[in-house]
Amino acid sequence: MSDPHQNAVAQLEVVAKLLVDQYQDKKRFKQVIEKLKTPDRVIEGQLKVKMDNGQVRQFKAFRSQHNNARGPYKGGIRFHPDVNKFEVMALSTWMTWKCAVTGIPYGGSKGGVVVNPRELSQAELERLSRAYVNFVADDIGPWTDIPAPDVSTTGQTMAWMVDEWEKVRRQRDGQMHENPLATFTGKPLALGGSQGRDEATGLGGAYILEKMARALGKKPQTTTVAVQGFGNVGSWFAIHAHRLGYKIVAISDSKGAIYVETGLDPNKALACKQAGGQLGDSAKSCPSCANKKMEKLTNDQLLELDVDVLVPSALENVITSQNAHKIKAKAIIEMANGPITPEADSILDKKGILVIPDVLANAGGVTVSYFEWVQNLQGYYWSHEEVLTKLKPLMETAFDQMWQMKEKTGQSGRVSVYLTAVKRVVDAVMLRGRG
Repeated sequence: MSDPHQNAVAQLEVVAKLLVDQYQDKKRFKQVIEKLKTPDRVIEGQLKVKMDNGQVRQFKAFRSQHNNARGPYKGGIRFHPDVNKFEVMALSTWMTWKCAVTGIPYGGSKGGVVVNPRELSQAELERLSRAYVNFVADDIGPWTDIPAPDVSTTGQTMAWMVDEWEKVRRQRDGQMHENPLATFTGKPLALGGSQGRDEATGLGGAYILEKMARALGKKPQTTTVAVQGFGNVGSWFAIHAHRLGYKIVAISDSKGAIYVETGLDPNKALACKQAGGQLGDSAKSCPSCANKKMEKLTNDQLLELDVDVLVPSALENVITSQNAHKIKAKAIIEMANGPITPEADSILDKKGILVIPDVLANAGGVTVSYFEWVQNLQGYYWSHEEVLTKLKPLMETAFDQMWQMKEKTGQSGRVSVYLTAVKRVVDAVMLRGRG
């Protein structure tokens, strides 16, 4: 598999060639681009964690801080056996662009620990979380770097981390000079979390679907949508798209997919899964989502359905050079991070398939994380309705800017988004006199 950081650098180089003529001082512009190819800092270390059996295990840990010209670094922490240095470098780079797309005042970061969390007890996960905070304690804070949940980390993980960071800083400084609640986002509501955070990524994507459909002249009730992945992001996307009137014809999870040509109700499918059933179970075991017209498919078959909109919402690299030529969807909304490889992206572009890239499509999550940070800093909390009301115009404006750039330049959706995002970051770096 290709190095994800090299992919991120390649994307930046493509955009830089299109932007360079907008700058009078081309030498300085090129210096800034070179700077943006590499994170400001990558922190690496080993976490020593006492296990339940009394033994001490070591876990490799990372924190990549890409760029903070527009504001504090911002990005999640993932616990996964495949975490590596180049992955967090790439993800922190993409976070910089994602924050710039919606205009929120952050740069990008990302952290991770090489661990299979399923092998650890709850107590061991807590000790691992606290060890990670000790590892980065001097490098994070409300005005420095603000972590959040990511793969296999949760609000509970953030709660442990908030508590540990406060302990460490009090021991070091004697008192708190910074707001511990504003140092982490994605927290439980009881610890300063924000209303609407759980559904924010999926809902933001549904707002993008609505804007895209209008731009293409499509009506919701005749627009067919297939959602690959039915976890937090995919389920909320499907539920909100269904609420807005779009015809969800297929959904899938890790076990397989279901397809109903006339449309299905994702609320009923979610109820089935929450009751312990599986998508496509028989009427006897799961009456809430059973349908005589339902067909069971594989995930690969779902990706190849002839639909208006395909929404990959689970794993990276699900559309590759091996299956891109089989994609029949008219448009793709990337709700997962990096579901399309660079080689596949080129194939899809040549086929005329519109791709709304992840840095725009799933930016609702980090946007509501920003709202959480703002609420923590001011000590005043918004209602669920207020949060969602503030999210919609930011997502819609970001889409409009992408669409205008696309029509102006004739570039793909991905390149159009990057043109806006990269220029904002380059301008911020130059204004600060860096590079």
